[in-house]
Amino acid sequence: MIRKIQVALLFCCVVGAVNANTAELNVAIENLRSACVGISDELNRMKTMAGINTAVTAVGTVAAGGGLGAGIAKSGVDSEAEKLASEIADDLEELRMAAVGQDSSKFEYIDVTAPDVTDFWEVQDDAQDAQVVTNADIEAKKAELERLNKKSVVLGNVRTGTLAAATATNIAGVAIAGTNRIDGDLKVWVDSCLGAVKELSNALGQARVSLGSINPDVQRAENIYRACEEWSMVDVTSINKKSTGATVSSGIGAGLGVVGTITSAVANSGGVRANDTDAGKAKEKNLNTAANVLAGGTTVASGVALVFNATQIKTLKRASEISDKCQEALQ
Repeated sequence: MIRKIQVALLFCCVVGAVNANTAELNVAIENLRSACVGISDELNRMKTMAGINTAVTAVGTVAAGGGLGAGIAKSGVDSEAEKLASEIADDLEELRMAAVGQDSSKFEYIDVTAPDVTDFWEVQDDAQDAQVVTNADIEAKKAELERLNKKSVVLGNVRTGTLAAATATNIAGVAIAGTNRIDGDLKVWVDSCLGAVKELSNALGQARVSLGSINPDVQRAENIYRACEEWSMVDVTSINKKSTGATVSSGIGAGLGVVGTITSAVANSGGVRANDTDAGKAKEKNLNTAANVLAGGTTVASGVALVFNATQIKTLKRASEISDKCQEALQ
């Protein structure tokens, strides 16, 4: 009789322990559900914003690169035009010497910039009608020089416009990247989720001993733990680091873009281009060189911001996938 009572008491203790472990396991699972469900919604929002910023910075990088390309092409055209202008001057001198012969005082060059006046050398001789000397090659070179100058203006305008576009996209990138961060509330949320995962791990260890690994409750808890435990592999602080990197890079790109846009516009202005003195030509060349350097800097800064945004998307996507997987296991 006493033995039967002892067995009954032991059975009651075992059943009580089993029920207690099952209840503890269920409580841990419910705590995990409360702590982890919903995080993916915020992560998906951030992922969308990072995607938008990646597209924006990609456009800015392409625009800045286009500005750099236009600036380099403009430098080539300007060099070609400068060489051609020098050739025209030499040809005109040769023409003058050929026309004048031994008595240069009898000839006078007519200004070709005057309206409706053709380039020619006029013999100043009271006894004879004026004689005109023309050179078709020089006229052809002048037409080519005019074409090159127009092309240079167009390329300068393209450089200015694309730098302005790159500046605008970098400013937008600063605004987006600066706010696309794990804030304090979300960080606490993720930390709470990780704490709940650890709590489930402890309850699961006890349940395996008392209930056995083939117990349905234990197996369900195992599946939930494996899915949610992957949160420990996500470094949420790296998301903010990438946000900071993108913000800083876009800010640098915006600053360089503003200065580059202004410099390019000044270099391509009529006043600067019209100054044919040595000092004027040197100023124009220096301004164009500076504009190209600034376009290159804007391109690099935009490209760096693009990389930060792309890697942030990758991290956010991984975190979102883990969050979704955890929530599916909890259903």
